[in-house]
Amino acid sequence: MTQKRLPLDQQHLLGEPAQEKEMTFLEHLEELRWHIIRAMIAILVVTIVLFIFQSWLFDVIIFGPTHKDFISYRAICDLSQSLGWGDNLCFSPPEFRKQAIGFGEAFITSIKVCFVGGFILAFPLVFREIWGFVKPGLYPNERNATRGVVFICSALFLLGVAFGYFIIAPFAINFLVGYTIPGVENTPTLNSFINYMLMFTLPAGLIFELPIVVYFLAKIGLITAATMRTYRRHSIIGILVLAALVTPPDVVTQFLIGIPLYVLYELSIFVAVRVEKKASAEEANN
Repeated sequence: MTQKRLPLDQQHLLGEPAQEKEMTFLEHLEELRWHIIRAMIAILVVTIVLFIFQSWLFDVIIFGPTHKDFISYRAICDLSQSLGWGDNLCFSPPEFRKQAIGFGEAFITSIKVCFVGGFILAFPLVFREIWGFVKPGLYPNERNATRGVVFICSALFLLGVAFGYFIIAPFAINFLVGYTIPGVENTPTLNSFINYMLMFTLPAGLIFELPIVVYFLAKIGLITAATMRTYRRHSIIGILVLAALVTPPDVVTQFLIGIPLYVLYELSIFVAVRVEKKASAEEANN
């Protein structure tokens, strides 16, 4: 004899778990649309605020690494002196002019910079909206396994952007601006400078999501801690090559960039180990 299922409201009154209503394809699209709208509103609000204070944004933030008193230059110089190396690590970029040669380039660049800045600052809200759409489709055990993912992903992304801004950008700007060809004046355009700043920061934010990517890959069995340990030597070479591409050609600055990236790789191995131990414990209990 089959038991008749009570209506959803009666299940709730009797303390039984209510069955989630399945949504149609159009209802999923409607829900996705509202998540996108809320994310875009968050970005636009921050974009408008940044546009209002664009003079401060450009002078202090965007052009900050071009100033000799930038915090990274002072910190590295203080570190060099505290280690007894004198001024061996002290450096600062040469003075150079930035020019806007296109009609309306200054205005379009301002909009672009404010929008990208709005996306970076509003990333936690944007990712929360994305996760809010994905989360209902997960099983309860998957939801428990991904608890706190919004905070962790947002923190790693912002940490990566900060790493690119305070570490990669100063070294890269100093090298690229200081590299000259006889008879040629290095006067970068505003658009090229902004594009390079984006290249120094946004990819770093994505690279810092490596532990999260490894977590999900280990969760579905596509990667293991043993595999990452096996290819550790290859990863070290890759990290040094990456550091050489974004820094001046000297050993000290390459290690200043490469060490945090290697730490990130080791952290990913630790994450994979934790996932494997948890999976083994669950299989033993079953």
